[in-house]
Amino acid sequence: MIKIRVPATSANLGPGFDCMGLALDVWNEITFEPADRITYLVAGEGAEKFNKSSKNLLTKAYANLHEICGIPFRGATIRAHNQILVSSGLGSSAAAIVAGLFGANEMLGKPLHECDLLKIATEMEGHPDNVAPALLGGLVVSVMTRDEIITRRYEVPPLTLVIVKPLVEWPTKIARAVLPRSVSRSDAIHNIGRAALVVDAIRSGDLDLLQKVMEDRIHQPYRLRHISGGAAAYKAARQFGAAALSGAGPSIIAFVQPEDAEKVKSEIQSIFEERGIGTKRIITNPSGKGVHRI
Repeated sequence: MIKIRVPATSANLGPGFDCMGLALDVWNEITFEPADRITYLVAGEGAEKFNKSSKNLLTKAYANLHEICGIPFRGATIRAHNQILVSSGLGSSAAAIVAGLFGANEMLGKPLHECDLLKIATEMEGHPDNVAPALLGGLVVSVMTRDEIITRRYEVPPLTLVIVKPLVEWPTKIARAVLPRSVSRSDAIHNIGRAALVVDAIRSGDLDLLQKVMEDRIHQPYRLRHISGGAAAYKAARQFGAAALSGAGPSIIAFVQPEDAEKVKSEIQSIFEERGIGTKRIITNPSGKGVHRI
């Protein structure tokens, strides 16, 4: 039996659309044991959904790695304790894929290298912005070429992060569907420069700079207008520090001073609750670790 942990992630971070992600100190813990059939049992976040069937992204990834390595897959008993909020913009699907691949690779004696796992995970997820930090930890910038995935990983200081998820239906397919097919040159220029400065600000822990450069014009304005209370919550969060839609949403993530965290959490929560929308809230930090054995 092996036991692993895989972190939540926040992708995009404002202007870094589809190419930037940050690992968070919020974890799913999973154990794997050999068995004659596949069994998947979940406690914590998503338990009601995932316990209905053994077919999911994690078990698919686990079986997929066996197939890639040419090793017959008989089954496994997989138990998970999930802290990562599902359908939240915190990389729950990326965490499942990375956990399944990493767990299988460990059980088989590590036949594949980290770069191989990243390539397979990206193929399954469609893009590396969440899977890369889930695998590597820290702040990761990734780009896809025809032949490889180029990544750069950066250490991050212990910033204070407030995350508030409104309890609304927000499927990924809708979050993608509301985006425009093209963007203007001015919007592209706006994001390019700011994305570079977001990396510098997060690496150095410069919250003043981060607040100035985290604004996006490519995805956030289009998504926030379709999330009830989203635009108002984002505006409120920006009054206290840097803020962004986490991934494709609907969660709002804010980078704030530690002493302001509880107040920011309450302010964002109240905006949604005024509209009759419940929330889940997290105060956490970035994680320097990606998926690992424990």
